[in-house]
Amino acid sequence: MALSDADVQKQIKHMMAFIEQEANEKAEEIDAKAEEEFNIEKGRLVQTQRLKIMEYYEKKEKQIEQQKKIQMSNLMNQARLKVLKARDDLIAGFYQLLEPRIVVRCRKQDFPMVKTAVQKSVPIYKNATKRDVDVHIDQDNFLPEEIAGGVEIYNSDGKIKVSNTLESRLDLVAQQMMPEIRVALFGANANRKFLD
Repeated sequence: MALSDADVQKQIKHMMAFIEQEANEKAEEIDAKAEEEFNIEKGRLVQTQRLKIMEYYEKKEKQIEQQKKIQMSNLMNQARLKVLKARDDLIAGFYQLLEPRIVVRCRKQDFPMVKTAVQKSVPIYKNATKRDVDVHIDQDNFLPEEIAGGVEIYNSDGKIKVSNTLESRLDLVAQQMMPEIRVALFGANANRKFLD
């Protein structure tokens, strides 16, 4: 039985619809697979980058921790040296006075350091001089905060003073160098018999 043109057209349309549906399903399958592979690859890349970032910051954190330890060590050493310096200055002042009771004046911000230095200085002084000494840090009359540091040491009635501040030392050096400064500025004076 021969097919009419209408039947042929109908069968072709049916086949085309079937092929189109199959193609669409295949395309959807390919899209789904591509999406899945994309998500897997994206996840892998994100994880890799996350690990790299975590590694980078862990390294940075260790470096910062190391720097903090070094800075802390340096600060501790500086503080130790300052206390030793303050102790030496105090002992030198004690030796100059050789008084049974001594008053120490310092800057307000140096009080904790000077207190530690006094505690360490007194036994050394007693051992060296075989004398007792009572050291009082004056908390009513601090040295000006704008000076560079150091201490002033007085006997019990305040009549004798030993100044061990940077400014007093600079004044002393300036006085000792005055003849050299005078010559450097004005030249040697032919009439001068003595240099003071």
